[in-house]
Amino acid sequence: MMGADALGTSASEARARLSKCRRLIIKIGSKSLTGDAWERFAAEVRAVRDAKREVVIVSSGAIALGVQRLGLRGRPKDIGWLQAAAAAGQSSLMRKWEDALSPQGLVAAQVLLTHADLADRARTNNAQGALQALLEAGAVPVINENDAVAVEEIKFGDNDQLASMVVPLVGADVLLLLSDVEGLLDERSERIPFVRSIAREARKHAGASTSGVGTGGMASKIEAAHRATLAGAHVVIAHARAPGIVAKVLEGHDLGTLFPAVVQRLSARKHWIAFTLRPRGALLLDRGASEAVGKNRSVLAVGVLGVRGSFQPGDSVSLVGPDNVEIGRGLVRLSAVDAARACGRRTDDGRSEELVSRDDLVVLPSEA
Repeated sequence: MMGADALGTSASEARARLSKCRRLIIKIGSKSLTGDAWERFAAEVRAVRDAKREVVIVSSGAIALGVQRLGLRGRPKDIGWLQAAAAAGQSSLMRKWEDALSPQGLVAAQVLLTHADLADRARTNNAQGALQALLEAGAVPVINENDAVAVEEIKFGDNDQLASMVVPLVGADVLLLLSDVEGLLDERSERIPFVRSIAREARKHAGASTSGVGTGGMASKIEAAHRATLAGAHVVIAHARAPGIVAKVLEGHDLGTLFPAVVQRLSARKHWIAFTLRPRGALLLDRGASEAVGKNRSVLAVGVLGVRGSFQPGDSVSLVGPDNVEIGRGLVRLSAVDAARACGRRTDDGRSEELVSRDDLVVLPSEA
């Protein structure tokens, strides 16, 4: 299955590949944006740019700043108040980035995205074009979720996931996730420097490291690393307050936890199908159909045992094997009603209707 093997045969070789970075995404958590953090990171961005590398920032902090501006006692739980805090804080967040980057001779360019923007292929292409133009113009895109209008993103999303979705948008080769922890920790609270396979190793450690950062914590960072490595980026989770952290990571220093990119990365479109679109339902496959999916073959109605959810042609669906484990995702060709009617059947001429084409199918990595 795709995504099983990472680039590099050792941690040292994988670290050395970081020095070849040409386009970097830096995601910074809200707890790391206090005091002189903006100025420190702006100086690091300047150094990265001087090394002929391009930089995209995914910045949290709008809600936290909005809470301060509105005089609230703490982060609200009500969606309306969260939106209000985001609206009040976003302008302050961008002002801080502008004030920090401008003395470095850099232009900050605000880019606000919602999941709906990235779930629509045409809007995704538009965002991709805008980001590419900004980078060519020498600007530093500062990306954040548009929390003031995106109710679902406030409740379920976080900027770790957003950063992983931006990787294929800009063709980044390194994603640096900065927060208030030094990396992924093991059961003894010791840093794990290198994880070759997220599917096989990292998930067993996710519960051992809880940072309480933002809305996602360590589990969210691992999932973001998973998605980004499948898009062809090396991912490092590291402590935001470590001196010179950005430069040292790109120089290959043993800091944070490194998740190397996979050998065979997903195309931008297949990454979009697998991780940006939200499945509207599921097709329950028999063992033969599951094996066919594992070989990247189309899903035929004769191998489908049943249907879950309500979906329309073109929607994303989960492909679930006989062990009730999701083995893939794809764009379905029939509605839920028509797919249910076609399940297990062949046409009069002995053919079976194609429910998901191999061109619209992504095999998820095995965790074995």
